[in-house]
Amino acid sequence: MVLLFVGVYGGLMQTMFRAGIIQSDPFVGGDYYKGLTFHGVLNAIVFTTFFAVALGNALIPYSLRKHLNSKIAWTSAIMMLVGSVMAAAVILLGEATVLYTFYPPLKAHPLFYVGLTLLVVGSWLASYNWVPMYLQWRKENVGKKTPLAVVGMMTTFIIWFIATIAVAAEILFMLLPWSMGLVDEVNVMLARTLFWFFGHPLVYFWLLPAYVMYYSFLPKIAGGKLYSDMAGRLVFMMFIVFSIPVGTHHQYMDPAIGAEWKLLHGIFTFGVALPSLITAFTLAASLEYAGKMRGGKGLFGWMRKLPYFEKEKWFFAYLILGLFIFIFGGIGGIINASYQMNTAVHNTAWVPGHFHLTVAGPVLLAFLGGSLYLIGQFMHKEIRCKGWALISPYVYTVGLFIMSYGLKIGGLKGMPRRTNTGASYANPDSILYQQDWIFYIDLSVIGGVLMFIGIVMYLVSFFGTVFSKSTSTEEGAVITFPISEPYHDEPATWLRNFKPYIIIAIILIVLSYTPVILDVLEATYGGSLPYSPNSPVPLR
Repeated sequence: MVLLFVGVYGGLMQTMFRAGIIQSDPFVGGDYYKGLTFHGVLNAIVFTTFFAVALGNALIPYSLRKHLNSKIAWTSAIMMLVGSVMAAAVILLGEATVLYTFYPPLKAHPLFYVGLTLLVVGSWLASYNWVPMYLQWRKENVGKKTPLAVVGMMTTFIIWFIATIAVAAEILFMLLPWSMGLVDEVNVMLARTLFWFFGHPLVYFWLLPAYVMYYSFLPKIAGGKLYSDMAGRLVFMMFIVFSIPVGTHHQYMDPAIGAEWKLLHGIFTFGVALPSLITAFTLAASLEYAGKMRGGKGLFGWMRKLPYFEKEKWFFAYLILGLFIFIFGGIGGIINASYQMNTAVHNTAWVPGHFHLTVAGPVLLAFLGGSLYLIGQFMHKEIRCKGWALISPYVYTVGLFIMSYGLKIGGLKGMPRRTNTGASYANPDSILYQQDWIFYIDLSVIGGVLMFIGIVMYLVSFFGTVFSKSTSTEEGAVITFPISEPYHDEPATWLRNFKPYIIIAIILIVLSYTPVILDVLEATYGGSLPYSPNSPVPLR
């Protein structure tokens, strides 16, 4: 949470810099790209990985009624923390100004890559810790359905493990030797391809813990039941199948990859939208049931009965607002996946406008709500400043829509992303200056400030809870989670085993990525020397 706040602060500085309000970030100095790297790495990689592991460590033992191996859990946590702090320190020192995507030819200090590796391996260790519990439960409960929350968390880390194999290969066999000077050049296009093998499935690693909370917690918090247990299981299995062979849609502009393979990945990208559409229907039906159970009448009367502003149900606000934001984020994703429309928005401010509606919307809000709930449960404390905790996501959501609108429309007018000429976008002396952008830059600042205020309000409640007195003095105080009962509890025997879906996923990965890798290897010659965005010439 501390590193998250540092990253959020970096995001605020980015918007203010582009608007010309500040000339440099007082925390990281005058290096625009250093602040951008801080923001992306700490928010999108570090915080999300920590929360996903924490939720799995909490929900899987709770749902299976098994004990977590605490030694392994602590070992993984220490590895992740050491790796995260190492990477953050190297960024702060200006030795890893490579942005969140860490593409070559931008080169980081070897400790940056080592830090990321420790973070990933630590998360692997945490997920392996759940496997014996799961297998033991299956052995003791033959014929019974695995709890849906467990299915969701296991799905999350199946996708994470498959996706991170590619980025591990990129780091260990390409970037790390290159960074250490063991090799002079690196194949940029191959490294980009391996990154996006990981980079887009990473979105579902972010999203699926939020889906776990949507399916497992949201209906009960709202006062109802999950409309269909089978729908939830189908959604998680579909993500295993479709989430990996989609990365090349991030490389539509890369010349080394054949158009036919880009088309194939584009089709799979549309396919991965299907589980989200099923989720939209299932959760809407679940919320309608809850609203009617609370006295809602007529076709839409149930909507007014949901607990949007009930202090004791503050968690509901984080989940429902995330779902609302995701409607607009998903629509933008369809645009990005379409080749012709992607060419219009590629590398413009539209792109951060889009992914802030996904990563910084449903993912961050669900993770914030889940973090506050976990802290209250495991520290046996009453949530402090519930009013602030309740209002925080509303302030944040208003700011997010304003900022995203400014970035998206500015992007359609040609405003670039992650680009710096030493002056802000709003400075008439800058070569980036366009009068048409000023209004949309100002909108992004207003939205960014509101988002920051919302996060600060949340942190007051979070750290107020952390440092408050415990409400229970008993060591064995009961930990509970609002697990929803299903309204329709279908048998769905064909959804009880991960194995066939993993096999299908591997087949699709081989079919979709083998020709892409071959194209890249055949179409690229030699390699690239390392480069720093703060240096006018390649580093030797």
